[in-house]
Amino acid sequence: MNEISIFYGIQNDDVKKMLNCFQAKTINYKKDTTIISNLANTNIIGIIIEGTANLIRNDYNGNKTVIEKLNKGSIFGEVFSSYSDELSVIATSKCIIITFDYDHVINRCKKSCPYHNTLIDNMLQLLANKIVIMNNRLDILSKKTIREKLLEYFSILEKEKLSKNITLDLNYTELADYFGTDRSALMREIKNLREDGLIETKGKNIKLLY
Repeated sequence: MNEISIFYGIQNDDVKKMLNCFQAKTINYKKDTTIISNLANTNIIGIIIEGTANLIRNDYNGNKTVIEKLNKGSIFGEVFSSYSDELSVIATSKCIIITFDYDHVINRCKKSCPYHNTLIDNMLQLLANKIVIMNNRLDILSKKTIREKLLEYFSILEKEKLSKNITLDLNYTELADYFGTDRSALMREIKNLREDGLIETKGKNIKLLY
């Protein structure tokens, strides 16, 4: 468990004690099943122990947008979201999820366990990371054209990976949803970037040539 970011600095035995104290639940989900249908109306914190999922935004017109790719160690919950629209979490592979009530985190138990402070510090760092992710998304969506959005997205990944050889976190359908466009328009622009000598592609692997 110690490799899961929210548990950094906490011994495995203490993690087990804490999860027991929090009355945590461990649940298995199949691919394409809904983990949470309305995040805004829940009071839980979820942690992905195995597998992947997408955080999906559903607007008032029924449009769905991929907000974030959730991987092993990712954490989700209403407290980590800055969106007022309905959000859902959908498994994109087989998943193992641990959930517990947020109240257990903010209300200290009578035992005053020392590792509780470490957990709170880790959560604050995760919140800071979420803000960075949301700011990056705003930077991308502020661009007017698909090409500009793609180049901004590639630039962000390049800075994260410190390399011009990057691997997309999302598949192309998810990336189109993330940009708020359709897949065919996205693929046309990727083709144009290749033909203009700006990128090379092999599946989700992108080599930046600029």
